[in-house]
Amino acid sequence: MMNLQGFVKTYQDDTEFGSKESKWRKLPADGSKRIFYRVSNEKGSCVVMANPPTERNAEKENLSYLKIGKHLSSKGIPVPFIYRYDLEHGWFIMEDLGQKNLQEIAINSDSRIVIYKKVVELLIEIQLRGREGFNPEWCYHTKRYDRFIMEKFESDYFLTYFLKGFLGLKEDLSGLQSSFLHLAEHASAADSNFFLYRDFQSRNLIINNDKIGVVDWQGARLGPLQYDLASLLIDPYVGLTKDEQMVLYDYYLTVLEKRLPRISPSFTEHYPYLAIQRSLQILGAFSYLSKIQGKKRFLSYVSPALRSLQRLLEELDDSEVYPLRELVRKINKNFGADPCLE
Repeated sequence: MMNLQGFVKTYQDDTEFGSKESKWRKLPADGSKRIFYRVSNEKGSCVVMANPPTERNAEKENLSYLKIGKHLSSKGIPVPFIYRYDLEHGWFIMEDLGQKNLQEIAINSDSRIVIYKKVVELLIEIQLRGREGFNPEWCYHTKRYDRFIMEKFESDYFLTYFLKGFLGLKEDLSGLQSSFLHLAEHASAADSNFFLYRDFQSRNLIINNDKIGVVDWQGARLGPLQYDLASLLIDPYVGLTKDEQMVLYDYYLTVLEKRLPRISPSFTEHYPYLAIQRSLQILGAFSYLSKIQGKKRFLSYVSPALRSLQRLLEELDDSEVYPLRELVRKINKNFGADPCLE
């Protein structure tokens, strides 16, 4: 029976990457259960992904990865070309886009706004061109980012894994439900007929000289424009300043208006609510990954993500979310001294 190494060797023997010796290096996968390797030799390199379909969800995820990846590639979006795959085993051999992501570049750059403007331009291309001919049946989770996702996988996620699981809060939190419902109601009112990447953040953007590539597209679906921009701007891995966020927000709208005239008022109206939804998802995810999966490296990003959430809630100044805002204020005030508020 062929194993992963044999699968890759067969591909190499069939192509210009054939070699007697190849070096395998495991790559970080962040929150995913998938395993990635960079396989290199004197002929070049490729990236190998293994996601064995031992669970029904993994099987569906791999199929989405394949179909959405091919779709984006057909639209000229710089995703890695899939050279060969085996869905039965969950194996993929792909183009190697480069070794550094946007996080690594941005935190050490004096000119990151220049880089981010190029990323913003690419994002708009993905959102508009990606929806052309997109088939929601390819999606393995849900066909659209909607209220069900907002409530179950963002606000409930935040409540369960961050407030209760991570912080260990024992108080009655039922008063937050009105805030969560209000947020979802307004966020879901945004036009959701665009291509939504869902995890458009610095670690999923590969920078190789002047080229930008994107990875981890399998969670894509139809959704609003605002969500992916928020994912990029409030990304705690980089920590863009408020001024940097505003420059990029304005640049995004300037570029978008050339493609979709008069969209700015509607975009601006719904953006704060979708940015807060993304913040809830981020804190829920970091809490789950660090406490449940034991991936402690995510702990250092909880505090900046929490500060970002408070800033978004303060700027929104919507009385319906005051219960959530007041709790987040309290948590932020005490977080440094005692992260377990009981």
